[in-house]
Amino acid sequence: METTNKITIEPGSLTSSQSYKLMTAVIVPRPIAWITTVGKAGTYNAAPYSFFTGIATDPPIIGFSIGLRNGRKKDTLKNIEYSRDFVVNVVSESLKEGMNLSAVDFPEEVDEIEKANLTALRSEKVKSPRIAESPVNMECKLLKIMILGKSRDRFIIGEIVFYHVRRDIIFDHKIDFSKMRALGRLAGAAYCRTTDLIELPRL
Repeated sequence: METTNKITIEPGSLTSSQSYKLMTAVIVPRPIAWITTVGKAGTYNAAPYSFFTGIATDPPIIGFSIGLRNGRKKDTLKNIEYSRDFVVNVVSESLKEGMNLSAVDFPEEVDEIEKANLTALRSEKVKSPRIAESPVNMECKLLKIMILGKSRDRFIIGEIVFYHVRRDIIFDHKIDFSKMRALGRLAGAAYCRTTDLIELPRL
């Protein structure tokens, strides 16, 4: 049923850029997967991705999307294809500048973790590093890479094989959101905090 206060849009009428802008503006807020990887030359890479979600719980499986940049693979994708693993780091408010810096298209030989003055730590079960300053690190082993759409975006599916959680934010396997202070992604340069909470018990 048509309503007078809405316009209608056929997805096929949009350019890839217009589609991206519309999707990122209406699919909000989105969690940020700050992905750290290692390349063939041993260089570390960090980059944020907000087309990110949990997929299954037993075993824990996550997924995130990587677009192409001017038709070429991003360093994150190339590194995952090489090492078959990656680490998801939670972005807290205190890390917003470092996360934003790591979104820059640096040359492949640049270590974004070092560039952002952050600390890379060796992981327990994967080759890729983790960011010490992040409140939560999830070590993941690659399960599958799917190529989707005309844009040929890659949907990366990985199994979480090890967690690192800062002691002060967890109790009885429950996370204190007010202490974790994770950032959410909106569109453009806009982000949101997770400190303004509404509790709504299930009926």
